[in-house]
Amino acid sequence: MAYLLDTNIFIEAKNRHYGFDFCSAFWDWIDQAHQAGAVFSIDKLAIELSTVDDDLATWASERPDAFFLAANAAVVSSLRATSTWANAAGYEPAATATFLQDADYYLVGHAHAHHHVVVTHEVIAHSTKKIKIPNACLGVGVRYVTPFEMLRAERARFVIAS
Repeated sequence: MAYLLDTNIFIEAKNRHYGFDFCSAFWDWIDQAHQAGAVFSIDKLAIELSTVDDDLATWASERPDAFFLAANAAVVSSLRATSTWANAAGYEPAATATFLQDADYYLVGHAHAHHHVVVTHEVIAHSTKKIKIPNACLGVGVRYVTPFEMLRAERARFVIAS
């Protein structure tokens, strides 16, 4: 099982819980987990991360190409399933149109295609004005977790050596 990280995982980590200046172990763990085949993201999210000139954009640009996965034929098929769900789920047309143009759509489609688990800070919403990642995941049968659930499941340890 592999995890696909949402953009907000990186942004929140940098800005709040695991800043580069005080918790480099988090970022090292991501690299180690990626090397072990457990953690990835998608190329559409790499584009989002590159739009701001900061430490996070630099970090993202230094990851190997295989970290940010590109869509393949299986993903295209899953995108069709995801768009079918989005169009039939009762969201406002603007919400559906926005979702189908957003990286979140590709994240869910990629997870659906390859049976990955989506990692996001987003929570289920009961509004028809915006499609949230957890709603889309539930709609197409994709598992999603918080970053803290992922870190616990993977037994990540950020321990200061004695």
